Amino acid sequence: MTLKVMPSPLLDTGTPEAKRQEIRSYFQTTWELYEKLFEVMACDEAYFLRADPLRHPLIFYLGHTAVFFINKLVLAKSISERVNPRFESIFAIGVDEMSWDDLDEKNYEWPTVSEVMAYRNQVRLVVENAINDLPLEMPVSWDDPHWVILMGIEHERIHLETSSVLMRQLPLDMVKPHPEWAVCEKSGEAPANVLRDVPGGPVALGRPGNRAQYGWDNEYGQLESDVASFRASSYLVSNAEFREFVEAGGYRTERWWTPEGWDWRTFRQAEHPAFWIPVGDRDFRLRCFIEEIAMPRNWPVEVNQLEAKAFCNWKAEVSGRPVRLPTEEEWYRLLEVTGLAGHATWDRSHGNINLASYASSCPVTENITAGFGDVVGNVWQWTETPISGFPGFRVHPLYDDFSTPTFDTRHNLIKGGSWISTGNEATRDSRYAFRRHFYQHAGFRYIESEKSVEIAEDIYESDALISQYCEFHYGRDYYGVPNFMVTAAEICRELTAGKKIARALDLGCATGRATFELARFCDHVTGIDFSARFIKVGHLLQKKGYTRYAIPEEGDLVSYHEKSLADMDLEGVRNKVEFWQGDAHNLKEQFTNYDLVLACNLIDRLYDPTRFLDHITPRINAGGLLVLLSPYTWLEEFTPKDKWLGGLKIDGENVATLDGLRARLEPGFRLVTEPRNVEFVIRETARKFQHTTSQMTVWEKIRQ
Repeated sequence: MTLKVMPSPLLDTGTPEAKRQEIRSYFQTTWELYEKLFEVMACDEAYFLRADPLRHPLIFYLGHTAVFFINKLVLAKSISERVNPRFESIFAIGVDEMSWDDLDEKNYEWPTVSEVMAYRNQVRLVVENAINDLPLEMPVSWDDPHWVILMGIEHERIHLETSSVLMRQLPLDMVKPHPEWAVCEKSGEAPANVLRDVPGGPVALGRPGNRAQYGWDNEYGQLESDVASFRASSYLVSNAEFREFVEAGGYRTERWWTPEGWDWRTFRQAEHPAFWIPVGDRDFRLRCFIEEIAMPRNWPVEVNQLEAKAFCNWKAEVSGRPVRLPTEEEWYRLLEVTGLAGHATWDRSHGNINLASYASSCPVTENITAGFGDVVGNVWQWTETPISGFPGFRVHPLYDDFSTPTFDTRHNLIKGGSWISTGNEATRDSRYAFRRHFYQHAGFRYIESEKSVEIAEDIYESDALISQYCEFHYGRDYYGVPNFMVTAAEICRELTAGKKIARALDLGCATGRATFELARFCDHVTGIDFSARFIKVGHLLQKKGYTRYAIPEEGDLVSYHEKSLADMDLEGVRNKVEFWQGDAHNLKEQFTNYDLVLACNLIDRLYDPTRFLDHITPRINAGGLLVLLSPYTWLEEFTPKDKWLGGLKIDGENVATLDGLRARLEPGFRLVTEPRNVEFVIRETARKFQHTTSQMTVWEKIRQ
């Protein structure tokens, strides 16, 4: 089967100009394919329905992929001007039910479909111009300007698939038939699913740094493992095979479910898979992408991981054998045994994948390799393995919230791709994970193995930078210097004595200590940071009351720490704080009407401090305080020199940052007190520390 969709380009072959043209074509085909997906929407009303309560309406995703390009190009300093700041705020974030994903509809006045399409047309021109103008050298690596373009393309291909899942959950009258999205017409009786031997052996996981195609950060690093022999089902579990579980009382028998799974089943009152549509008392139809069809018994069932796990537990009980889902390593071992491993390029389909065949699943017997069906394609396959980074993992600095928010033991890997998986998703090295109760075009195969799987229920934060900031915020004091965040919050308390602080904002909150501390005397505090890696710590502290992290001692040696809100006498403020991800230059509209804004060590790390000051000013109430702390370590790595507020000569005269602040803030603000110095110490290792002094300036807004 010839591929219908252009595969992810090779980045280490050809001339720069030929590669530029290939990237341009890849962008254009991706953009047009994504818009073609939305042609199945029957009316504008469909864009504003919430198909899934844990997702935005589809109008968000129509705008989101375009906004992603602009926000990343601005962050990379590849473009200097935004296209539509409001759109680039409201369409910025919304993938998972994290605290920084704003699913509250009262915070949005969505634009019309035509307005979003007009915006997409504008963005397309910006991106095409960037492809034409940005420098390109071969090979293209993740530090190169065009990597950001590829990041945006692959991001849109992810949403091609996730948006199709949402459309599948819309009422049928909200979608319409489309000749480009035709389902498979083959169906019949399901085959008997027998187990076949898979010999054990070594597997090597992780994308080498010199792999020729685009990769997401979680794919890099290296993990080698010896996999024990196991037996795997010949086919993916079919609708007919899963119905045996349903008819055996699978959805009403608690012992076959994990505690998490039974909680979900009880909450949802689930009695069968979500895409099965009951017909009378005993029959079902199948909801496909944009239509319902008679139940194809020999297509793979589509369920979440909790349902797949319950089926395996039932199968183990009735067979008396150790049946479970495969691990990530076991899936790779099966891939190698079938001879499908190592395909870096795709000139033909190796299964029902990359839109090469249908806009739906197909019979589980259609793509057989070495006795196993659908090792790649048809539907994604759930695993036992929660996603985490491989040894050597590092985040991409322009997209630090792609992977790390999922390293929480609650997101399980799916492998193999589905019929609509394209680009990076259709490569051997792809690693995607979803919460176990989420639906994708995902099913499973089961294995039989004597080797048990141990899943950690809790983890220690091991990201070096995040751990360092956990210790900075929640650890002990060093060299007699008091905790910086506590000190900043206490000074704010002194400055606002006698005033009611209804709403406060901790901007650049990092892991959140000052957010909690401000809540001691403020009615409500919002913590906002650009980095999801930081936000995750504050969110988990608020939710669970504690955090765990590992900090380096020397070399490879680390020590383990647990800090709780109770230990810091902060347990009582948990309901007074909230954490969001956001860009200080372009906050969402609901972040306003503050009596106090605290920005610790932020202003000299912004790409446009003047824009930030102009942006935050109208969000502060008259009489409210803007409290800024910064060591003024201006670096072109973070802020272009022509954007520095101070620390340079202008017309031969020295201009300090305080001068720049006065020039920008006065006369709308007045300096409340003389600037003061606040020290802080950051621990790097047991014997290496950073000792720094920030200048604190406090500004009162004197007019609205």
